[in-house]
Amino acid sequence: MRTSSVGRANKFGRWRGAIRLPAGPPARPLARSLARQRGVTLIELVLVAALVGLLAGVTFPAISAGLESVRLSSASNSIVSFLNGALNRAERREQVMEVVISPKDNTLWLYSAAPGFERQIELPDGITIEAVLPELEPPRDGPRSFLLMPGGVPPRIGVQLRNRRGARRIVRVDPITGVPQVEVLESK
Repeated sequence: MRTSSVGRANKFGRWRGAIRLPAGPPARPLARSLARQRGVTLIELVLVAALVGLLAGVTFPAISAGLESVRLSSASNSIVSFLNGALNRAERREQVMEVVISPKDNTLWLYSAAPGFERQIELPDGITIEAVLPELEPPRDGPRSFLLMPGGVPPRIGVQLRNRRGARRIVRVDPITGVPQVEVLESK
């Protein structure tokens, strides 16, 4: 292949700053070929943004439903542990315990005859106490109180929870075993 050189020879006969170009047809201007290969076009950018938006729109409802389900499960497990702690304290320390459930405040309280003992649990946002079971005749507003007597049969306590999507669970204390249990209800 024939080549042509551009540059100057030094005193030893070597070329300084030489660029050897192939002898043949002239190459395309370098600036024009680089401009076509550099960067992203506006159409490509808009397509990527549209695909990301579409993907986010499709997955958001599933993710938010999953978070609501996790909140409901976490709240019901918290109530189970709260009631279990109250039942254990009544039996082991032989103290009368009072469980107060307030649907209006979305809160459960635990009081004891021991001075200074008080526990409280607030439910997370999006989880509401729908009902306190067993329901009273006639229904009344305000908090409900249940007494846990040492050595006695635990009362039939039930707390019905609901999340924003309508999923419901009931946390019940079984009076025979004295163990709180979670029951999953069908959505309306």
